[in-house]
Amino acid sequence: MVRFMTPHRNAHRTVRRTRRADPDPARLADWLREVDLAVDACSPDDLAAAMELREAIHIAASAQAVGPPRPRDAVKVINGLSARGGAVAVLADDGRRRWFLGQPATVAPALGVVAADAIEILAGVRPGALALCASPTCRAAFFDTSRSRTRRWCDMNTCGSHKKKARLRARRG
Repeated sequence: MVRFMTPHRNAHRTVRRTRRADPDPARLADWLREVDLAVDACSPDDLAAAMELREAIHIAASAQAVGPPRPRDAVKVINGLSARGGAVAVLADDGRRRWFLGQPATVAPALGVVAADAIEILAGVRPGALALCASPTCRAAFFDTSRSRTRRWCDMNTCGSHKKKARLRARRG
């Protein structure tokens, strides 16, 4: 499943394809809860919309990282879900921004927050740069928030570590 660029927290998370269990509505609900967008229920239709958004973000971010214009179809999906979202930012008791997703809390506003977050990143509103992982077996798009914007791998614990291990094996012979 592709990890989304997450809203308002850990925005640098990678948009990449990983080999995990097949996506299902419960896994989507778990992920939304992880990123402070908990919903009351998640249906197969909600999962289909989330997967469509995930792929659109992946396509747009990958295209932007290499320079050509973003594909219109991907932008249309992202813009459409953002416009239909309907979530409202509220100031929580702890002083942080939270998203009110309605009563009951549904997936559409949560996906609207994710889409709006992707728009901020794709539009260059947030400090950082989109890049592609240097690993030839990965090539995931990621949001580089390092000071110098020279990060090479989507995740140091996976792709970066594999590269370092390969260099070490090559030196040892």
